[in-house]
Amino acid sequence: MSLISLEETITISLSVKDRHASAKWYEDMIGFETIYHADDAGWSELQTNTTGVTIGLGEHTKPAPGNCVPVFGIADLDTARQKLEQANVKFDGETDVVEGMVKTATFYDPDGNAMMLAEDLTGGAE
Repeated sequence: MSLISLEETITISLSVKDRHASAKWYEDMIGFETIYHADDAGWSELQTNTTGVTIGLGEHTKPAPGNCVPVFGIADLDTARQKLEQANVKFDGETDVVEGMVKTATFYDPDGNAMMLAEDLTGGAE
């Protein structure tokens, strides 16, 4: 039995220079649909053709191609983080909170691969 229980969602987070241009590219080239652009947070999200799987575009002045971070949806991030930390799972700093939007925490597997937990704070599924 696992320490935490994930929801049935995953967001694959990519770093890009221009979220709006990248979202358009994913729409035109692959057929994904933009869900929203959160300009204040530097984040855009697109629905893939797979139920429960989205692509998140994080805007960076110097994106790091190949640095893909799976983001797993979770109902209670604080409790999950506590359980993982008790099991000596390494986290990257404090939990980030964008009020009314999302709470996230980045952690690492034993080989140093980054993954993230995300709790939806919008009050409903997207």
